[in-house]
Amino acid sequence: MHLVPAERAGQRTIDGHRVCDAIAAVGEPERVRALAERFSLLSDPGRLALLLALHEAGPIAVTDLALATGMRDTAVSQALRLLRTAGIVEGERDGRIVRYRLVDGPISALLEHCTPQDGEPNGA
Repeated sequence: MHLVPAERAGQRTIDGHRVCDAIAAVGEPERVRALAERFSLLSDPGRLALLLALHEAGPIAVTDLALATGMRDTAVSQALRLLRTAGIVEGERDGRIVRYRLVDGPISALLEHCTPQDGEPNGA
């Protein structure tokens, strides 16, 4: 049980090797905080709807995202600003129009895993 911090070393264990595996999986507190912040971006239904739309539709303008998600343009813009700051989406200017796309590989993979494919029941 070499990974157990000294302040917890005296606590009772059942499977010491599993405790070490679990501690290694959790990692540093800063890593856990960073992951929690990343997941918090997905916890808002509006932002999640935008990410699902971007995942499926590719580069798309704010107005079109608003229409697709039922959100107001300003709400879409605010959500995209948060997602852009987090490095999850990026915008590409085409004259006066900015089209956004999903750039974060892990988030894209998560969305792929969580959305049903053709022929699959919802939640599969």
